[in-house]
Amino acid sequence: MKSLLQAFLLVVLGVGIAIPVAASTFLNGEREVVIGAHDAVVSPTVSGYAVLDFGPLLPRLRLPADAPADLGVTIRLGEADVSSLEQLVARDAIIASQPEGEIAAVRSAVVSLAVDAILRGIGFGVLAMLLTVLSWRAAGPARRREIAAALRRPSRRVQMGAVATALVTVAALALVGAPDRPRPVPTVWQPIRTVFPALPDDEVLRTLEVSDGASTAGSRAIVEGALSTYRESLAFYGQLAISAATVDVRSAGDGETTALVVTDRHDNISMDPVARAIADRAGARLLIDLGDDTSTGASWESFSINSLAREFEGFDVVAVAGNHDSGTSVVDQMKDKGFTVLDGTPTTVAGIRFIGGSDPRSSGLTAGYNGNEPDNISAIRLQDQALTEAACADGRTTVAAIHSAASGRDLSRSGCVDLVLSGHLHRQVGPTEVVAGKADSSDTAASDGRVTTTLSTGSTGGAVYAFALGSKLRRQAQVTIVTFAEGRPIGLQPVSFNPGGIIEVAEYTPLTLSPDQR
Repeated sequence: MKSLLQAFLLVVLGVGIAIPVAASTFLNGEREVVIGAHDAVVSPTVSGYAVLDFGPLLPRLRLPADAPADLGVTIRLGEADVSSLEQLVARDAIIASQPEGEIAAVRSAVVSLAVDAILRGIGFGVLAMLLTVLSWRAAGPARRREIAAALRRPSRRVQMGAVATALVTVAALALVGAPDRPRPVPTVWQPIRTVFPALPDDEVLRTLEVSDGASTAGSRAIVEGALSTYRESLAFYGQLAISAATVDVRSAGDGETTALVVTDRHDNISMDPVARAIADRAGARLLIDLGDDTSTGASWESFSINSLAREFEGFDVVAVAGNHDSGTSVVDQMKDKGFTVLDGTPTTVAGIRFIGGSDPRSSGLTAGYNGNEPDNISAIRLQDQALTEAACADGRTTVAAIHSAASGRDLSRSGCVDLVLSGHLHRQVGPTEVVAGKADSSDTAASDGRVTTTLSTGSTGGAVYAFALGSKLRRQAQVTIVTFAEGRPIGLQPVSFNPGGIIEVAEYTPLTLSPDQR
């Protein structure tokens, strides 16, 4: 009985230490994330609100967090890769019209903070229990009897000393490692539709509040412009998604599966719900992303991958990076979201054998690519050669997913794949049938007469050059539905979206089936 009491008291001590340490660590913690076009810092609160702090030049915004225990979050937005405040606000307004991906990123950061805090609390609780046990044993039997006698007949001085020691210990443990965070400034909040009465009765805007102060008054014109952009984006793309949900496209028949091809989104996350509506109409559960999801590949553009992952949650995703997805950020984000990023090795996803790879070139928003640089041409040719050799050696590959058709010229002539999918050109080219042996095919080509179909899908973001983010489409946008049977592609159907909101569904094109793979 005595041992059980001692164990119980020891557990009470550990829990008494763990809870305040975990709570303090969580509420004083912060995470660096990328939100919209900004580097940002996320900090938990118990306000019950999500507060967006844009800095001294713009008003702060808040809306209910709808989280348990009045948990909230403060998001301090930092630097952004833009040339003007107006451009920054307009870009943020577009992202705000499709916020699910950013909300998921914030939620992930808060969950990560909570897990770290719990582990830290458990660690300190276990440490306190361990130190207590070691100290108790180190005291020896005689000293323990003296302590026990003193505890049975404690003086007021001993009682006060024990309480003070416990309080100081808990406070010291709770505050260990707490970051130096700026003190919150008292803020008066007003409904945003009170400050900007011209706003529509939108479900989100109905709960949004804005800080009252000089920044709100001084930035009124900028904020009103951003809200106008936000409103236009919601109206245009919202209606486009509604229209897309009713178009007549071919859906999968018995024993068939469908995939949706997107490419050259160039940050236009507003098209993601539209693309998802087409995928649902076709019964697709596989997404093929051919790259150029961003304009520069910068880390702040993670909102684009966040949006795609959120909109196509539950889909199998096969992806490659494009020439504008510079650096490692985009590929790292794709892998983090569970995408299968092709790397030149034949891979089976959803029963379909793929080969492909990210574009070996790299260009920024303004650098561009004119197709004549010797180094870039060499890299493309080497990729084409490597993909051709790998596909022909595998003997089971049916689909090649690449960013640029230039990376699949020899591959399409080899007869070693059924379908070569690409983007990059921002316009549709094909479908075109290529017969093996009719052109300069590689030495590893399959037997003459095998047919490979090639198709370049237009920009899903409606991009002009490398930028597509805006309140409306800048040019015609496109996705492609691919139908499969027994792991092999049997048909294609492009779907185009015009800047005026008109959706054009192309005729379903059956593919010429070649003999089975060797």
